[in-house]
Amino acid sequence: MCGVKPATFHRMVAVVSNHLAETRIKTGRPPKLSVEDQVLMTLEYWREYRTFFHLARSWGVHESSVWRTIRRVEDILTKSKAFTLLGKKQLQIADHEIEFIVVDVAETPIERPNKAKTLLPRQEEAPSLEKPSGGQRAHPSSHLHRAWSRTHS
Repeated sequence: MCGVKPATFHRMVAVVSNHLAETRIKTGRPPKLSVEDQVLMTLEYWREYRTFFHLARSWGVHESSVWRTIRRVEDILTKSKAFTLLGKKQLQIADHEIEFIVVDVAETPIERPNKAKTLLPRQEEAPSLEKPSGGQRAHPSSHLHRAWSRTHS
């Protein structure tokens, strides 16, 4: 059942139903879901990482009801201290020794792009402002003036 053994599930239901019987107010509307369904919905939330919206659609209740139910069941089970995980040190103790480890190290060639020059679009070089004789640079406005006078003569 959603990652827990049936005996553990029945213990969870017993803890939640005992707590609710002690603290429940008799007035008001009765809950739509039974205690078993509330615990099962909480286990689905923990195990499957489903959203409140999807749980609400599956169980036929509103999202806010799902949130309140899960929060209530989590609080009850946490305060009961009947369901705890082992400590870090006990979880790290191995009951067997590792004899060997197999690692798959297949080599594959790396696909690298060509040099950056071939990837970038070529830019046209700006026209040189030097005189054809290779002497001093001409002033840009005089260069434009000569070009304008040639086209308008």
